[in-house]
Amino acid sequence: MDATYFFDPACPFTWRTSRWLRLVAPERDLAIHWRSFSLLILNGDSTPEQFRPVLAASSKALRLVEALRADHRDDTAGAFYTEIGNRTHQTGARLTDEIVLEAAAAAGILDAKSVLDDPAWDEAVASSHEAALAAAGPGIGSPVLQVEDAPRGPPGPGRPSVKRPA
Repeated sequence: MDATYFFDPACPFTWRTSRWLRLVAPERDLAIHWRSFSLLILNGDSTPEQFRPVLAASSKALRLVEALRADHRDDTAGAFYTEIGNRTHQTGARLTDEIVLEAAAAAGILDAKSVLDDPAWDEAVASSHEAALAAAGPGIGSPVLQVEDAPRGPPGPGRPSVKRPA
């Protein structure tokens, strides 16, 4: 069975949920497809200034997630997200461009820098974000899990104000 997991790497709740999903996936013969859900797009102008650098780094990471998806590299996207989470959510560090680059290298992504800095991928991120909203409905937060043949994807918490990205 296929499951699509829409996530923002800055969200600690999304990180915890992803660890559960990775744990149960082999037990349920579940193939995970990693997709972008942007808290920066979700919160827009209401994003507090102190969180904008974290969400800017997250937005770059989401460009790479969508590039990997376009190249059918779901396992690599999952490994990249794991490396980001291990460097941020597991340590309490705030997500930065440097951490995104380190995570990409640790996941074996050699061509990451050009994608991270390419705003042409922002359209794919926005499209993925819209797909998550279409799957779970408006007024949702990160993450969204869309399971094959399910009529609606279970969403994360209601549209929160951005409080504490990791």
